[in-house]
Amino acid sequence: MAETEKLSAAQRSKIRRLSAPKELAPDEEGGELNIVPFLDIIMNVLMFVLATVSVTFTATIDTFPPKAGGAGARPPTQAALGLTILIVPDGFSMKAKGGNVAPGCDSLGGGLAVAKAGNDYDYVALNKCVAKLKASSDAFVDETSVTVSANPNIPYYAVIGTIDAVRKTDDGKELFPDVNFGLAK
Repeated sequence: MAETEKLSAAQRSKIRRLSAPKELAPDEEGGELNIVPFLDIIMNVLMFVLATVSVTFTATIDTFPPKAGGAGARPPTQAALGLTILIVPDGFSMKAKGGNVAPGCDSLGGGLAVAKAGNDYDYVALNKCVAKLKASSDAFVDETSVTVSANPNIPYYAVIGTIDAVRKTDDGKELFPDVNFGLAK
């Protein structure tokens, strides 16, 4: 075996001096920029923006709850149509002036006022039926309120389609812009 040579004091001092980390002056920084905190902030802002964008672009429909008929309620001074539309799995059942609207929307009677067209709800026929009911008397011309109810198993798109169908005619004439929601009984 070879004998290890001992280092002199000057050699040990030089090794210690070269292996010690150097302190750089502020103007001699190493050129590295720590961007991790910056990226953390950017990610938090980005997550917030993404979470709020979906809320910002959500479509809303203005509706009003039914008015409570308490002690201060007065009876209407003129005849009201009082149109209520119930969305059922087979089509639309309608009530007006206290009675059920018959198929064809010409008179009062039992049955569905507007049946489904195949597997889809017939919004065009509903629109024509509502327009016919509103035009049936001059007393109904100024009425703007309709109540829409749906069975619990009715899809959301059917409720929105119904609301769209009762608001305006195809030529833009206003029918019932004030839509109230009711409970199906």
